[in-house]
Amino acid sequence: MPVTRVEVGPVAIEHHRDPAGIGEPEPRLSWRVTTGIPGWRQQAYEIELSDGTATGRVASRESVLVPWPGAPMGSRERRGVRVRVHGADGSASDWSPWSWAETGLLNPSDWQARAAAPPLELLGAPDGPALLLRRDFTVRGPISRARLYVTAHGLYEMELNGQVVGDDVLAPGWTAYHHRLLYRTHDVTALLREGSNAIGATLADGWYRGRTFDRTNLYGDRIALIAQLEIAYADGSTDVVTTDGTWRCATGPITATGLYDGEKHDARLHPDGWSSPGFDDRRWLPADALPHDPALLAAPTGPPVRRTETLSPVAMLTSPSGKTILDFGQNIAGRLRIRVQGPPGHTVSLRHAEVLEHGELALRPLRGAAAVDEYTLRGDPEPEIWEPRFTTHGFRYAQIDGWPGQLRPGDVMAVVCHTDMRPIGAFACSDPLLNRLHDNVRWSMRGNYVSLPTDCPQRDERVGWTGDIQIFTPTAAFLYDSAGPLASWLADLAAEQSAHGTVPPFVPWPPRYAADHSDPSWAGPTAVWGDAAVLVPWTLYQRFGDLVLLRRQYPSMKTWVDQITTLTRGRLWDEGFQYGDWLDPAAPPDRPEKARTDPALIATAYHARSAAVLAETAALLGHAGDAARYSELARAVRNAFRREFVTPSGRLACDTQTAYALALTFDLLNGPEQRERAGRRLAELVAADGHRIGTGFVGTPLICDALCAAGAYETAYRLLTQRECPSWLYPVTMGATTVWERWDSMLPDGTVNPGEMTSFNHYALGAVADFLHRTVAGLAPAAPGYRRLLVRPRPGGGLTHASASLDTPYGPAAVSWNIGGGTLTLTVTVPPGTSALVDLPDRAEQEVAAGTHTFSMPW
Repeated sequence: MPVTRVEVGPVAIEHHRDPAGIGEPEPRLSWRVTTGIPGWRQQAYEIELSDGTATGRVASRESVLVPWPGAPMGSRERRGVRVRVHGADGSASDWSPWSWAETGLLNPSDWQARAAAPPLELLGAPDGPALLLRRDFTVRGPISRARLYVTAHGLYEMELNGQVVGDDVLAPGWTAYHHRLLYRTHDVTALLREGSNAIGATLADGWYRGRTFDRTNLYGDRIALIAQLEIAYADGSTDVVTTDGTWRCATGPITATGLYDGEKHDARLHPDGWSSPGFDDRRWLPADALPHDPALLAAPTGPPVRRTETLSPVAMLTSPSGKTILDFGQNIAGRLRIRVQGPPGHTVSLRHAEVLEHGELALRPLRGAAAVDEYTLRGDPEPEIWEPRFTTHGFRYAQIDGWPGQLRPGDVMAVVCHTDMRPIGAFACSDPLLNRLHDNVRWSMRGNYVSLPTDCPQRDERVGWTGDIQIFTPTAAFLYDSAGPLASWLADLAAEQSAHGTVPPFVPWPPRYAADHSDPSWAGPTAVWGDAAVLVPWTLYQRFGDLVLLRRQYPSMKTWVDQITTLTRGRLWDEGFQYGDWLDPAAPPDRPEKARTDPALIATAYHARSAAVLAETAALLGHAGDAARYSELARAVRNAFRREFVTPSGRLACDTQTAYALALTFDLLNGPEQRERAGRRLAELVAADGHRIGTGFVGTPLICDALCAAGAYETAYRLLTQRECPSWLYPVTMGATTVWERWDSMLPDGTVNPGEMTSFNHYALGAVADFLHRTVAGLAPAAPGYRRLLVRPRPGGGLTHASASLDTPYGPAAVSWNIGGGTLTLTVTVPPGTSALVDLPDRAEQEVAAGTHTFSMPW
């Protein structure tokens, strides 16, 4: 018989998709094995580095985030790595292909660049013009490599010799700039040539100086470019071109640009050849060379924002007022790209909105965001192609005003922009509406991860609300490889928490907000939102197996729990402002915090949950004393919760769906009798509401799991598949292509909810997708990083088939089941080196090894 091969793929470096310019001198390594050998598991590995380091054979089953085996890399260093593996059955792979990692500038002393700031006389008001910076330089001879290290106070786009550098959008993204400013490393070897060269940048206000909510100048009143071009010649010599006072500055064609209001571009003002050598910049003004703190500069841990997809219009509409409106068929975050031809000085206006109301753009939900882009034509004989550079919008519909001539197919395209995370998870079932719901959740994550996890992409907000991502992280970690991006956001959270004295309601929390919002009802500690400090890193550990991330966040986790402990009375957290079960469907449109569930019940429940998770984290990290202390704290808070909110029989003082969901899923009840009564009461409440949802941000991620924990699977499915408002599927029946902020963001008559906060792209209520993955399809982690799978489908709701697949750290895993002819058939794919616990209804649990397995049972 032929021997089945064992193959090991390229080595992955940390959580990077492209390990160029990384910030880790000793990056961890991961690899995945492909083989058809049933039950294969790794017994040993060998690692080789391109510098000659070799581990020899290491007896270990580890293949995910394995420690770097060689000496730490220095700045600018590039090393290759490859691996081969040995199986417990005596099999062995060949060497993997070489993977290469290159570090960026690891030490503050590596930075020679100053901050080149346009002079004050060129700066307009915030969200004013984008400015041009440039300088010429000479390449002395043949080069071996060239790297550009670049960031900005503001947003930038770089050019070398007339060509745009990289494919980033809104670079350098938004981080807590006063704590961490990300820089990017670009290989620009192919863009340079011997002799005269030129480097240029377009610089805009962005999050640094532009408007966020109702504030401007959040981090400072001067924008600046920080760039360092390092050229290594074939003869071993080097040159460094840095930002300093020799750069020249001028206004350009972008006369105004802001993240909320849009961009205005006058193509007649474009100085041809401005980023090419030999351009006459004598009338340009010199830049101001400002100091900056290179200790704040950090390499990214995840991919940047990029253009990820382009959509054509699906319909061209004429509104009742006679306006031309394009429907792109999908609500997105991004902008338009136009191809237009007309007379010089003619202006085309592009106005964006998520929905139509009475046939016109619904602009009220945008609040103070104009969301209008304008392009003034140069009048070229050939069509002019334009796309804004320093703004994005949340939209499905675009109103086109002032188009010269006839608008034709292909003249206007929608460009989808978001953090370029790798999709890893999928779900499908026999109900088309549930499939559309899942698609909507994915699109909402795409629209709300533009540099950081935001609440919405369209109105004058778009900030990193901690509560939204706390409840959504389990879903996010299934849909996309989000470990690197969320690790970066958590680093900001810890920094802002340390500076602010608590976890702020959104992260980043700019200094201007810290100064202007001392009211604790706005900036004080709040349950669910602040608990992101504990629960987001814990979820990432469960899904990606990254113990180092958990260790890094541990001080932040402890600080949060310790702070709340000081705020409780008798272990009850019953004082101070709380967001509570935000957007409970019974809350008035203008008072989303007026939920039916007692905020003190929610706060105390979350305090118990975070204390329990912290105790588990402490034990994992070897902090035995902390583990015992926080375990005791969790027990004491649970007891306080029971004394205050639970009757001896298991009824809750607050008789709401959210209250019971919290008590059941957070293990706050005492014994099976209380759990049985609470579960029965929850099912009664759901039935009494006509199987319509009765939860807001807090209860929604938990309600289906709570019902299933009580054995009320059919009730959970009736709730899940309900089509009347409020429900998950009501928006789908109304044509939604993303998840709405409110259960009734659009009313049945097609009018928009009158509440001030009415977004049509908010992922929080889409956290139910995690239930689709784990329970409907049946794929969940039984050990961190999916080293062991839990396959536990619970079919119901009239579904005849469902499936989920996930590209785990160990390789592709999949679960699918179908019902036909009175039989339930389950197929499970288990990655090499892992195992799975298969738990079917009314069947004994079964452990299976790597490979593909099929199970059948009467149904």
